Amino acid sequence: LALGWEQGRGLSHPEHSLSPEQHQALDTLVARREAREPMAAITGQCEFWSLDFTVTKDVLVPRPDSETLVEAALAFLTNSGKDRDAELEIIDFGTGTGCLLLALLSELPRARGLGVDLSEAALDVAAGNAGRLNLDGRARFQRSDWDGDVDAVEGGRFDLAVANPPYIADKDFARLEPEIARYEPRLALSGGADGLDCYQKLAPGLSRLLKPEGRTYLEIGATQADAVSRILRRHELETVCIHKDLSGLPRVIEAAKEF
Repeated sequence: LALGWEQGRGLSHPEHSLSPEQHQALDTLVARREAREPMAAITGQCEFWSLDFTVTKDVLVPRPDSETLVEAALAFLTNSGKDRDAELEIIDFGTGTGCLLLALLSELPRARGLGVDLSEAALDVAAGNAGRLNLDGRARFQRSDWDGDVDAVEGGRFDLAVANPPYIADKDFARLEPEIARYEPRLALSGGADGLDCYQKLAPGLSRLLKPEGRTYLEIGATQADAVSRILRRHELETVCIHKDLSGLPRVIEAAKEF
């Protein structure tokens, strides 16, 4: 960043001496990191699912553990014998950067998706990422408070519903790393007193918008699997599987409509 070069060029030119202006730029970047600003926020970019995403102060930085959700959804399609070339409809609640939706679309060439977020700024980021990844022809974005303004797609409902809702309990904010607490939007983190508020709001919409044979995938906190499963059950959604993340912790609930 200080040089304005691609990373590879910097490595291949170790003899280069920094100018005073570049020294100053480097010092500024180092000071930002010393203040615990995340590298993704400093660079404005983050890799997720081997795709490059623009990141701003208005969205969460995509986490590697969230790739667990993408893997689980793709595994369901493979294991159930569904064709990855099928014309699937996907909805992503609280889309943020659009990383979940766009990662899935990158693997499902005929799928279409809707990303929903309450934040107009986040929707701008997601739409920009879709354009840079050449997925804007199959991804659309809409402002909505969860499913409040979302209608079923023409001719049916959604095959896959995914979400990484805010699930940090109010009492746990004091224990968050500064990279999160200082620099990421509280709207995308705060799950209320017990961390479950957003699941309570989301569950009715999932039940309404999911096809009978569809699946929903929700990211959860490490101790929330049972509580979220109970919320879903009250809205005729049964937990099929709980998927663990890279650390072996419960990370994603896979649920289906009850028959």
